[in-house]
Amino acid sequence: MKKILILAAVVALMTACNNQPQTTEAMETKEEMKQELNLTQEWDKVFPLSDKVNHRKVTFETQYGLTLAADLYTPKDAEGKLAAIAVSGPFGAVKEQSSGLYAMKMAERGFVTLAFDPSYTGESSGEPRRTASPDINTEDFMAAVDFLSKQDNVDAEKIGIIGICGWGGIALNAAAADTRIKATVASTMYDMTRVSGNGYFDSEDKEESRHATREALAKQRLTDPMAMAGGVIDPLPEDAPQFVKDYHAYYKTPRGYHKRSGNSNDGWRVIGTQAYANARFLYYINEIRSAVMVMHGENAHSRYFGEAAYKYMVEGQAEGYNFIGKPNPVPENKQLLIIPGASHCDLYDGGEGNYIPWDKLAEFFRTNLK
Repeated sequence: MKKILILAAVVALMTACNNQPQTTEAMETKEEMKQELNLTQEWDKVFPLSDKVNHRKVTFETQYGLTLAADLYTPKDAEGKLAAIAVSGPFGAVKEQSSGLYAMKMAERGFVTLAFDPSYTGESSGEPRRTASPDINTEDFMAAVDFLSKQDNVDAEKIGIIGICGWGGIALNAAAADTRIKATVASTMYDMTRVSGNGYFDSEDKEESRHATREALAKQRLTDPMAMAGGVIDPLPEDAPQFVKDYHAYYKTPRGYHKRSGNSNDGWRVIGTQAYANARFLYYINEIRSAVMVMHGENAHSRYFGEAAYKYMVEGQAEGYNFIGKPNPVPENKQLLIIPGASHCDLYDGGEGNYIPWDKLAEFFRTNLK
């Protein structure tokens, strides 16, 4: 009881301090800290603009003081307050690629949509570039929900999110943290924390491997903390695995190449995801009460991430994690959708088989954003 009273007193004191009026000097300093972004106004996406939507560039602030750049899509001739969807991913990509396409396609189907560049990425602010943080990236999604909630043409009670590839795991983490998110799609998802800590298919899930990686990253911070790595290899070796060939076919060809995309160019900072290896995005997803669809290609090398996330989210049975949770209190609004014949990158833009079920995604959001 004594501990509770002490904690309450501390919280009250902090609240009182935080509620003091800001001085003009403090407010001016806050404004000066905002980074002025130079946004490209020309249409430089890897897909053509639909004649069914309106588009404009926007910016918004995160609770970490970063300014994010985004594309806002609205259906033409729409009236009243609409349901809205925020979109991001893949990890290392930019809004001119897959996330922008998803946003535009959902806008064609009646939603206000926002495709944003994450912190430290693309046209968004943050230095050094191409750096990631479990907390900051989750906040990116929640800040996008903040922005959409304040739009005159958006119903703040009807907001969903879509995370693609590595941002699929981040989307699930955001949905577990933010109850304003009423529906979530994780498409062709990676669990970036699992693969960072365990390696692909958990092949390095042992203390010795993690220790060796930690030692290497610790040295990297002192030798060359700005070193980049991880861009899609080019030219392709003849013996490259099929999933690497799939990445190349998207990121390194006119199909998906973009000059601001890390995946299309020199990749990510070597130490840029160091914190991911010691975090676990999906710990509380078995407590998500809102609707979730996990969508994966049948032939995707990453399929195991999505299936494991769905299983844990519904049943509380984890794979790749040393814990067991409780079954979800609302399992009936969770679904796993496997797309026959599709690979990982087919769900970036549909691929040659037009694999992305746009109408099915729209129906999922219509059903759950009401």
